[in-house]
Amino acid sequence: MNLLKKHKLIVFIIIVLLVGISLPFLFTLYEKYKPYYTALDFNITTVYSSVDANNNGIDDYTDILLGARMDANNHPTYDGRYWSNGYPPDNIGVCTDVIWRAFKNAGYNLREMVDTDILRRNDEAYHIKYPDSNIDFRRVGNLFVFFSSYAESKTLDINKIEEWQPGDIVIFGEYQHIGIISDKRNRHGEPYVIHNSGQPLREEDILRKRAKKDPITGHFRWDASKIEDILIYWED
Repeated sequence: MNLLKKHKLIVFIIIVLLVGISLPFLFTLYEKYKPYYTALDFNITTVYSSVDANNNGIDDYTDILLGARMDANNHPTYDGRYWSNGYPPDNIGVCTDVIWRAFKNAGYNLREMVDTDILRRNDEAYHIKYPDSNIDFRRVGNLFVFFSSYAESKTLDINKIEEWQPGDIVIFGEYQHIGIISDKRNRHGEPYVIHNSGQPLREEDILRKRAKKDPITGHFRWDASKIEDILIYWED
């Protein structure tokens, strides 16, 4: 191979490397700044909760949404290690941490509610032989059982866009992943999801894409007005 061909090959390799490095960045940039839509763009009526558990003038559903968004904006490092006090620090978390933090913002102690239900029902529903309050509320499978029991179950059909509302909880696969439904929507009216799987953007248009990999198995709405004996409120 002569010198000119070697130079061309080197230049080609450099270009390929630069493109490979820049593509993920460009895709993230596009996703961050691409236009999004709201319920009004599709004549969808947004559902608000009749409950304001923390008496801050914001209904529960909106508080859950805003709490999830705060976690997304904080961008905690994805790390699922066990913590002896149960709660990871604010700069660390996984998908389930988005949920309890969102509920905390609405005034609910999700950890204590899950723990109470596990102890009350023994292993009848959760199938936990040795309950551990430091981790049980951070497992998707346990949250699926809990929300199936106390929250309103909603459609699993993404095409019924009006039934997907801000603050709803969505679970993918056999307890693979969990997130909170955003008030942002794509051009088809499908809602964004606020979640943490270590990705650059934590509020993104992935509902349908993720469902192709892990079908949606849970869609819940936390209506505290219909819940009686499991409600436990957050106390600082």
